[in-house]
Parts: sequence; structure tokens; C-alpha cells
Amino acid sequence: MHLGFGTVLARLCSMAIVMLLGHWYGVVVVGIYALGVTVSYYLQPLIDFGLRHLGARLMAQYPQSANEIMHRVQRRRLLMAGATLPLTLLYALLTKLPIDMKLFLFVFSATSALYALSLEWAAWGREQLQVVGLSWVLVPCCILIAIVLGRPSGNRVLWWILIGNIVGFLLQATIFRAWWLKHQPGQGAASLALGEITDALALRRTSIMGLSIVGVLAFSSIDMLMLGVMSNPEQVGLYSAAYRVLNQVLVANYLITSALYPQFARHSVGDRIRMLRPQILLSLFGAGVAIALVVAISRRPVMTILFGHQFLIACPLLLLLVWAIPLDFLTSYLSSAYIAWGMEKKILLCTSIAATSNVVLNLIWIPAYGATAAAINTLICYVILLTSLALAGRSAKELAAAQPQPGMVV
Repeated sequence: MHLGFGTVLARLCSMAIVMLLGHWYGVVVVGIYALGVTVSYYLQPLIDFGLRHLGARLMAQYPQSANEIMHRVQRRRLLMAGATLPLTLLYALLTKLPIDMKLFLFVFSATSALYALSLEWAAWGREQLQVVGLSWVLVPCCILIAIVLGRPSGNRVLWWILIGNIVGFLLQATIFRAWWLKHQPGQGAASLALGEITDALALRRTSIMGLSIVGVLAFSSIDMLMLGVMSNPEQVGLYSAAYRVLNQVLVANYLITSALYPQFARHSVGDRIRMLRPQILLSLFGAGVAIALVVAISRRPVMTILFGHQFLIACPLLLLLVWAIPLDFLTSYLSSAYIAWGMEKKILLCTSIAATSNVVLNLIWIPAYGATAAAINTLICYVILLTSLALAGRSAKELAAAQPQPGMVV
């Protein structure tokens, strides 16, 4: 509930942004904004590159060494933020957009690298879930305020969105810095787990985790980026509207897995076995099917009310994508648990297989069928990912073998 309060507000603000853009400015502006947000989502795991999850895990396991963990993690994140800027420029140049929209896409994405200043990962590891949840509201709320107050005409709305994005990330960094200064532990405890911290943050460990997280993201959203390069803004706008509905439905699942992560990190072998009971997995799948049926039946009024009549042609896309809900309930739960249990290599293998399948299928079919191909390929790759995850954790014996001895980092 602590995490959910802020998350629901953030989701409402995000939905309000897309609704206003859809009703006031049309499909093309929605598509450009969706591309900018998607690139920003990719920047975050590239900046973290495993440090968010490993840092949070260390915070949960060694709270007495929080200062040492924070300084080491933040130094690396700031370096990674600088390294992502050429990648955002390259992607903006590759898109099929007018020059002014390419410029917006690059600047919007580049300013999102201010995320590197945030200490949200540290608050997450220390289970300050209310602070984490509320921080997620800041960026979409600032963007929404900028749109409503500015109410600019035409494509000028994109630059007001940029202003809101910058203000939101700066506020987020400021609030977390103030939280850290107020709650940081004493300086004398940093050396108690120095060896474990050094080993856990070694590049060989963080790289595996980073590639695993990027693989999860690539699997779930690479189709949006590929549409931006291989199709047109209209197709991106329609697909993003349908996918936006899907994302709002998945919020409860993301809340549960995020809130459980620090607890997963402390699990014993017996705890791990219990968390993979068939009753839990079947309950998740059944809840996802029930929600998918409701969304499928109500898809036309949902699309009309949220985005306007011009988005009705996206209803077939939503009808396809809703069946990813029960699959996502399972894959998100298993992925979060495996990462917390130190199974980064297995997650990397599973997500690599699924993401590669997604890229290959999209390369074959998006040029001919656009967003429809992206939706179908998403379902196919969810099945591939779920199958891979099931094979990766198919026995409690395998999980037990990965259990560290007392005092060791997972």
C-alpha cells in the first residue's frame, strides 16, 4: 500500500498526459511522446546497469554499510549516464521523423539522464516504499502541469513536455538527497562488510545483472523502438495507446513484485521453495486471465473515452495485447524472484532468448504489417520467456544449490 499510493498517482498522471495529447493534439504527437518515454525507460537500466538491484540488495543485507554502498554505486551510475548520451543521439537520427521532432526526441531523452542523480534505489533497498512510490509521481506530474498550464498549439506542446521532464527529475534528485542526509547511518560502520560489497559491485557481477535487466526491458518494449525506426509516427501512436492501457492493468503486479524484492533478497532455501508453489503461480495466472477478459470486452469504450474516436482503430491491437496480462503476471513474478535470489545468469539467458526472438520476428514482419505484427510478436515472445523461466527454476534442488552460506552475498 505504501508503494502503491504513489504509483497509482504516477499512473494516473501518465494516463492523463496521453489522454490530453490524444484528444488535443492527435495520434502523431502521442507517438512522438511515446518514443521519448520509451527511450527514457531504456536509459534507466543502462545508467543502473545492474546497480539498482544489486545496490538495493546490498542495502537490505548490509544496512550498517549504507554510506559505502551509496558512494560506490552513485559514482558508477553518473559515469554510465554520460555514456548513454551518444546512444540517444544515434537512435534519434535513425527514426523516421522530421528534424524538429528528432531534436525533441534527443533532448527529452538526454535530460532524462538526470535520473542518475536520484537515490531511489537506496530507499527501495531500505524498504522506504512510501518515499519510493511518491517519487515516481514527480516526473509525470510536472509534465502534466506543464501541458495544462502552457496549453500550446501544435507541436510546441513537445517543448513544454521537455520543461516538465527536466523539472520533475531535478525535484526527484533533490528530495532523495534530502532524505538521505536525514536518514543516513553513522560513518563508522562502512568497513564491516567491505569485502562483500566490493565483490558484489565488481564489474563482472554488475554486468551480468545489467544485461539481464536490459534484456527484460528489451523483451517488453523493443517493439516500440523498432516501430519508430521501421514504421511511421501514426503506427507508433496507435500501438502506444493500446500498450498504455495494458501497462495500467499491470500496475498491481508490478507493485507486488517491487514491494517483495527486498524480502526476496533475504529468503532462505525453504522460503524460495514455498514462493514457487503451484498454488501461487496458478492464482497469478487466473487473476491475469480474469482481468484480460474484462479489458477485452470493454476495449471500444475504453479506447474512445481515454484517447478519442480516432484511436478506435487501435482496438484490434488491444484485443491482442490483453492476453499478455496473465503471461506477464507469471514472468514478472519469476524474474523478480530469480534476480533477488542471485540467479542473474539464468535471467540473462532467458531474456536474451526472448528478446532475440522478438527482434527477429519484428524485423521480418513490422515492415509489412506495422503495429499488428508487433502485438502478435509480443504474445509469441511472452510464451518463449515464460517457458525459459520455467525451465530455469524447474526444481527446488536447483534453487537450493544457489543458496549462499551465511555471511556471503547472493
